Amino acid sequence: MARARSLVLVNTGHGKGKSSSAFGVMGRGWARGWRVGVVQFIKGGQWKTGERKLADHLGIEWHTLGDGFTWESTDLDESAAKGRHAWEVARAKLASGDYDLLILDELTYAVTFGWVPVEEVVAGIRERAEHTNVVITGRDAAPELVEVADTVTEMRKIKHAFDQGITAKKGIEF
Repeated sequence: MARARSLVLVNTGHGKGKSSSAFGVMGRGWARGWRVGVVQFIKGGQWKTGERKLADHLGIEWHTLGDGFTWESTDLDESAAKGRHAWEVARAKLASGDYDLLILDELTYAVTFGWVPVEEVVAGIRERAEHTNVVITGRDAAPELVEVADTVTEMRKIKHAFDQGITAKKGIEF
């Protein structure tokens, strides 16, 4: 069996664990001496997440380029502009050859919301530096993203604390 030069993983679905899984790969890559980068498409800079604290501690490059969840946005045009900018940053990093692993957290939403054409994302993934592995997260991954990926995992919600009125818990959700 041949060993791929690099892989594309997609973590999608409506269950919990898409980003958590990606950040597990982040830690694993860092532990192997990889150059790792993260681009977040939805979360804004006001989010103080545990995974960001870990990345800062490890010296992992991290870009939080969104402005928060779209249902909280007061200016969807600005949200779209930030999503397009995040893709421009991500595409440059994909092509740069500077990374062994890039995590494109919540990228699927930039496609789903129409901020970035799926064909452009697929082209950026296909044209990435040969040794750059990619993890893409977010619900409702477009069929074209599923097709370009080597591994696709769908997280399916069976039960979630939020449905019982329990809010996000620091250390579990963020």
